[in-house]
Amino acid sequence: MPDARAVPFRGGGFRPRGNRWAALILFAAILVLVEWGLRGGWISPLTLPLPSAVLATFGELWRTGALVDHMVPSLSRLAVGAVLGAGLGIAVGVAIGLFGLVRAGLIPLVAAIFPIPKIALLPLFVIWFGIGEASKWALIAFGTFTPTVVATYGAVDNVDRGLIRMGQSFGLRWWSIVSKIVLPGAMPGILSGLRVSLAIAIILLVAAEMLGAEYGIGAYILTAGSLYDLERLFAGVTILSILGVLVSAVIGWLEKRVLRWRT
Repeated sequence: MPDARAVPFRGGGFRPRGNRWAALILFAAILVLVEWGLRGGWISPLTLPLPSAVLATFGELWRTGALVDHMVPSLSRLAVGAVLGAGLGIAVGVAIGLFGLVRAGLIPLVAAIFPIPKIALLPLFVIWFGIGEASKWALIAFGTFTPTVVATYGAVDNVDRGLIRMGQSFGLRWWSIVSKIVLPGAMPGILSGLRVSLAIAIILLVAAEMLGAEYGIGAYILTAGSLYDLERLFAGVTILSILGVLVSAVIGWLEKRVLRWRT
């Protein structure tokens, strides 16, 4: 009889294992390649700035306090607009997923407004809410609202119906089924939708700040672009990229905290 062979535990399924250094090494390699190409002359300085010059611009922004002057208004606008849009979007998406009458009334409306380019509505929001902060909040909230609704009711629809029927067979009340089965089962899809919604919010933040804003990352990028100052322009774009990475990291942290039951 052959010797018994131990079978390794495979409970993790296809859960990917990350490497915290892979992205950093790749990013550093791209920067070194661009720096080398610009200094060697086979990349035109009219198309890209030196990464070292962009880094020096960051240092100047920090020393003069301009980085804080532009970041604080942008972060406050992003926070207010995204919280309003995502919060309302999750509530409406859950209602669509749970109630047939709400679904019948709102899905055609959401399908009608979802493809509209939200940036094109900025002049309308300015007419409605003025040139101040309210129009910027409204644009970001509206742009965040529709993708959050679609992701949320899709996540609710994808909850395993067998689990719901099992809860009904055990005599659970409606609210217990929603709170203990539907919402936890939909949470992965909701959080994945938030990644997309918050990325859209950052895009709309820049568009909103390019109209009637003295301070903000969008206003900073607009000024740099009008002067063809590539170092300042790419510094602003880099700030947006870092902001997107931080937002994604926050969503990843929430996934680990809220979805620990999946491990």
